[in-house]
Amino acid sequence: MRLVEEALQAEIPLQTVLYVSERLEETARGAALRLRLAASPAAFSTTPRILDTVADTVTPQGVVAAVPYPDLPPHPEGLVLVLDRLRDPGNCGTILRTAEAAGVGLVCFAPGTVDPFSPKVVRAGMGAHFRLPLRVAASWDEIASIVVDRQILLAAVKAGRPYDAVDWKSPTALIVGGEAEGASEEAHRLATETVSIPMAGAVESLNAAVAAGILLFAALRQRNKTS
Repeated sequence: MRLVEEALQAEIPLQTVLYVSERLEETARGAALRLRLAASPAAFSTTPRILDTVADTVTPQGVVAAVPYPDLPPHPEGLVLVLDRLRDPGNCGTILRTAEAAGVGLVCFAPGTVDPFSPKVVRAGMGAHFRLPLRVAASWDEIASIVVDRQILLAAVKAGRPYDAVDWKSPTALIVGGEAEGASEEAHRLATETVSIPMAGAVESLNAAVAAGILLFAALRQRNKTS
């Protein structure tokens, strides 16, 4: 339900929508959405059995929709976030939601990273896919061409410059690696510097989504101070 609302708000054209009226009308929010869908020629009322068959969740909320892949041009001055070997869909979607909130201009998905348009990533993204430019890179050469003329920071667990000592105002690309394997050799070769988050406790590392959030909002805070 949230994703269909976000698609409508972002004015993404709905290609096909199936909904079950009685399920939507269980809540005021769902009833309001049903009224909006009733006016769409792409929306069709269906039965619970059909909806359960086409949905990819065990208990659908009462609506599923097909929309085109968003074609969003990257913001030329925004920070570029590169996700490398990040394979957890929930973490990935959370990072996309955070990246949108932090004003990231483009998110690149390096080879070996989860598909940003897989259902679990889309649900965890909470509508970020409709507003945040995404690019699935076929190679690291493609990524290198995107981040050229930027400082390229690789998030590291311990080594590297503390994140609050980085000049985030400069054109920047930030690479965040997966928790299980870390960043790839290609990421290390491309990076111009490593950046870390000092930690007081004995924990070895932070969740990738948490670490990305800290770094992205540190960058936003610094840029806002000088704007």
